[in-house]
Amino acid sequence: MKGAWIEKETLYDGTQLRSGWVKSHTGLSGSAIASFAGPADVPIENMVDLEDVARNAPIFSNDMLHFIAEHEERDLPLAVARQRLLVAIAVDALRDRAKGAKIERRGDDIFDGDRKLSVSIATSSPRSTLIHFAINIRSDGTPVPTKGLSDYDIEPRKLADSILARYCGEIESMERAENKVRPVD
Repeated sequence: MKGAWIEKETLYDGTQLRSGWVKSHTGLSGSAIASFAGPADVPIENMVDLEDVARNAPIFSNDMLHFIAEHEERDLPLAVARQRLLVAIAVDALRDRAKGAKIERRGDDIFDGDRKLSVSIATSSPRSTLIHFAINIRSDGTPVPTKGLSDYDIEPRKLADSILARYCGEIESMERAENKVRPVD
């Protein structure tokens, strides 16, 4: 598992959640994760979360820290587990930096009390599974009560580097654990 930071600010509109996007923007082949900063404006027609589509709840934020992971297999339940792992890693990284905040994971989202910090989705394509996870950098202008990294004086790039390293390390450790055992009857 490899990870990379993309320097160019990028608008996340949902079209980035596709096979090959990480490779085309980082050069990393195989299973990989990329992070970048930029706004999010996902119209209903680009959404893959059917509950949000049914509620007519598009995603919008003026500035977010985004992560897109692509794994080469098409096992959606495993992708959902990896999504939860990524969110849990982000919670740990936030708690390390946001002293005194009541940061908690609820499913695949992060909250501080009643304020939402993140959005997240896992899906599959004909070639791979994909995860989009993003944390608000700023909380102004969002359609629901939110908090962002600026509320905790957290520098997005440093947080991204920590999350990328931890996620790649966990995936590699999981692969080693899987490969060190023999099957039983």
